[in-house]
Amino acid sequence: MSLINADQVVLDLAADDRHAATRTLAETLVRTGRCTDLAQFLADVRTREETMATGLPGGIGIPHARSAAITEPSLVFGRADAGIDWGAKDGPADLVFLIAAPEGGGDAHMQMLPKLARALMKKEFRAALKAATTQAEVVRIVEQEVSLDTPAAAAPAAAAPAAATASTTGAGTTPATPASPAATPQTAGGTAYPEEGGTRALQLVAVTSCPTGIAHTYMAAEALERAARDAGHQITVETQGSAGSTPIPQAQIDAADAVIFAHDLEVKDKGRFAGKPVVDVGVKKAISDGPALVGQAERLAAQWREDPERQRAALAAAADRPAGTDERTVGVGTKIRQWLMSGVSYMIPFVAAGGILIALGFMLAQLAVGEQGAIEVVTYNLTADDATNIGTSFDPLSLMSWAALLFVIGGAAFGFLVPILSGFIAFGIADRPGLVPGIVGGAVAVQMDAGFLGGIATGFLAGFLARWVSSWKVHKGVRGVMPVVVTPLLSTLLTCGIFITILGRPIAALMEGLNGWLEGLAGGSAIILGLILGAMMGFDLGGPVNKVAYFFATAGLASVGAATDAPQLTIMAAVMAAGMVAPLACALATAVRPRLFTEPERENGKAAWLLGASFISEGAIPFAAADPVRIMTSSLVGSAVTGAIVMGMGSTLRAPHGGIWVLPLIGNFLGFVLALVVGVAITAALIVALKSRDRSLAAVESVATA
Repeated sequence: MSLINADQVVLDLAADDRHAATRTLAETLVRTGRCTDLAQFLADVRTREETMATGLPGGIGIPHARSAAITEPSLVFGRADAGIDWGAKDGPADLVFLIAAPEGGGDAHMQMLPKLARALMKKEFRAALKAATTQAEVVRIVEQEVSLDTPAAAAPAAAAPAAATASTTGAGTTPATPASPAATPQTAGGTAYPEEGGTRALQLVAVTSCPTGIAHTYMAAEALERAARDAGHQITVETQGSAGSTPIPQAQIDAADAVIFAHDLEVKDKGRFAGKPVVDVGVKKAISDGPALVGQAERLAAQWREDPERQRAALAAAADRPAGTDERTVGVGTKIRQWLMSGVSYMIPFVAAGGILIALGFMLAQLAVGEQGAIEVVTYNLTADDATNIGTSFDPLSLMSWAALLFVIGGAAFGFLVPILSGFIAFGIADRPGLVPGIVGGAVAVQMDAGFLGGIATGFLAGFLARWVSSWKVHKGVRGVMPVVVTPLLSTLLTCGIFITILGRPIAALMEGLNGWLEGLAGGSAIILGLILGAMMGFDLGGPVNKVAYFFATAGLASVGAATDAPQLTIMAAVMAAGMVAPLACALATAVRPRLFTEPERENGKAAWLLGASFISEGAIPFAAADPVRIMTSSLVGSAVTGAIVMGMGSTLRAPHGGIWVLPLIGNFLGFVLALVVGVAITAALIVALKSRDRSLAAVESVATA
């Protein structure tokens, strides 16, 4: 079945805005049976639009999304003669393709979607669509570029890597063979390239990627290929998109004169390109101005040819620099935060899995045996030779057995928290060489009761030691065993040795003191801590201060074990509730007083309901960016009040994330909800009051001036 048919072509698309236009196009998918839930699909497209506008230079709109509501990959075409604003800087879109992909999106049809993205970069394709007079003509034009049929036989030249994800200059064909001895190509690193018009034709390689990997990834590739071809160069593009990624052969990378990265996601295996001049931009830059990027690559390549020392220095630096180190110029504080959050990001899934399983285990135990069940379930394990060994005494018909099973699995996941935290802090500093000493150091920290503070210490210690050992200048005969034997052996020995003999006991004592202080929190002191943590969560909405408070809460979960009333659980509840306040309050304010907000802000307000309910503080960032003083002041006050109320009422939470989706796991559910409602109401009221006051003052000043 084809991607598009006549029923999915709208030649007279008219709508007030892009959302209405998308609905009109999506309704054709409902009529053709390719969309089972219009509202769900539109919500998925809207979410994609909020990530990055899908309007492109040249009057193109490409709304797209993967969605569970789509039954098969589909295209819908709309032509809007009056134009519709789709977010592109050069004006409205008159050609719109709605790209709908199933949520899985892993079948052969997904290989065809990149072809549409590439076709849209061709002037002749766009001109043909504008001139088409019937739906059938549009279908024919599209299917000429986007065919679902695999040719029965292909010429060798047509079997170039372009059919997959690494494509060669132009329309995906291999370079022409030189016609005469006079045109014998020059070589670099074993790869041939011709001299054209006295100007050296360059060998370029590029990587493109975008957040969803459906359209921008391939459009950027097409734009770069055309720009390189027009400039007389050859380029191979690796598209790291939804259709998979076939890496560029290392031989081609080694022979390349320059590299272009056009990406919004981190380039996979970036180390492959070490020692090459690199142009590094966002994916949209390649789509809008491919020739400029090729020109920049030309200048870099020329500079490196004129000064061979540049390449030697870059290769030496790449060899000396441990994998994973960041060449960007950033402050020490920023680097430390990045390394720390690297560990936290890998630890959180263990916290979530372990915490939720333990909480569910307690819930089932209480249903089975009452309050006594929550006491009994903590005795279950996998080692005892009695009725508490869940491995030998599991009864499928017993609710208590299921509770114990969940508890034991959750406890096992919790056991990895500190080693994973430590290991991936070290990984952030030294890449793979840091993993072994980091994880082993974290395990030692657990054995010494040093908790998450010990994990942080071993993570940084292991990372820097592994990085140092990896940088040693050794004989080439030893280089092969450095990463698999020497580096892990020495860095693990040094990390654990230093921690056990010097750092471990003081940090364990500090951890004991911290836990004692937290356990002693009650009344006013608990409320003050909640006030501080809540204010931090509401201050910069996902920024560094917010992340510090969040890390304090999630790291504390690592030390609670099976306890049901540990203060760390209350801290986690306070932090999550406070983090939900700002986006929910902004959404409420736009609903209560819409005239105080612009149309884009009102649209963002609709999305902020879901973002806030899901504990995504960043949902308030569009409002804070437009009006930082009023929004951040209101957020800080409301979030602080929420944190204080949660701590005062003793609500608890084991899950590090989830928002309303984990409400059943919250202890003192009503207290949590009350705190959230109060904080949202205060923040929304402050936003409305401050905006109304300033609008009134502006009106008064206007009258006075008149």
